[in-house]
Amino acid sequence: MPRLFNIQIPDKKRVLIGLTYIKGIGLSRSKLICENFHINHKVYMKDLTKVQLSSITNYIRTNYKTGQKIESDMVKNIRLLIKISSYKGIRHFKGLPLRGQRTKTNSRTSRKISRKI
Repeated sequence: MPRLFNIQIPDKKRVLIGLTYIKGIGLSRSKLICENFHINHKVYMKDLTKVQLSSITNYIRTNYKTGQKIESDMVKNIRLLIKISSYKGIRHFKGLPLRGQRTKTNSRTSRKISRKI
């Protein structure tokens, strides 16, 4: 099993699908990566060489945000919204839906959780 960015990718997956196991890389980005390295879409992960794997990881590391970087940026953005007291920040703080959903009949679990606090 190849290991990219501390994620085990199964050998029996094709390269297109295997790269999507990495957080931050979807199907369209994996297609771009395969085209960039001239890798056939039908090749399995077990057929890649170590040189190809290392070049793919270096390319992803330099061009895309992945894994913990995405999560830390998301948390940082939410904290900024809370700090400036925007509408979305207040809704995040209270644990309520923030994209215009109704709260009278839906989102019961989030309202119960926010009542306990």
